Amino acid sequence: MKIRRVEQNNQKKAFQVTTYSGQTFSFPYAKADPQPSSDDQVHELYVDKELGKEAFTYVLESGDEGSVHIDHVLEYNEDPKHLSNLLLYRLTLEAQKYVEASLLSKREIMRRLRTSPAQFYRLLDQTNYQKSIKQLVSILHVLGCDVDFTVKGKSSE
Repeated sequence: MKIRRVEQNNQKKAFQVTTYSGQTFSFPYAKADPQPSSDDQVHELYVDKELGKEAFTYVLESGDEGSVHIDHVLEYNEDPKHLSNLLLYRLTLEAQKYVEASLLSKREIMRRLRTSPAQFYRLLDQTNYQKSIKQLVSILHVLGCDVDFTVKGKSSE
C-alpha cells in the first residue's frame, strides 16, 4: 500500500496518513521514534520516495529524523485487511518451513494436493495474498501438521 499524503495534526498530536485508495489513518506522535513534542516539533514532513512511498519521514527541530512504514500505521489502526494478510504471511512461512523439513518430495506433496507445480509454488510465495487459508491448511495437513486457531478477546488496556 502506498502513501499519497501525510500531514501533521498538532492538536491531536498525530500524523494523518492518506493512502492512494483514499483511506485516512491516524498515527500518534507517541508511537513514533523519535517522538515529536511541544519542545521538539516536526520541522519537515514528507512521503519518502526513497522508501517507495510506503513510508513517511519527518525531521524534528532538533535535527532528529524518523520514518514510519505504512505497515506500522495499519497495525496500529488494526486494519482488517492488513491483519488477515499478516495471518496468511505467517501461515505461509510455517508451510515453507515444514515443506523443507518434510521427508516427502515436493512432487509427492503436489500429487496429494492435486495441484500443479506452478500453483504449489504460488501457495508457498509469502508475497502472494491471493491464496486462501484453506489452501495453506491443506498443505500443512499433507505434511502431517495439525492446525488450530485460537480466538481470544482483546484485553482492555
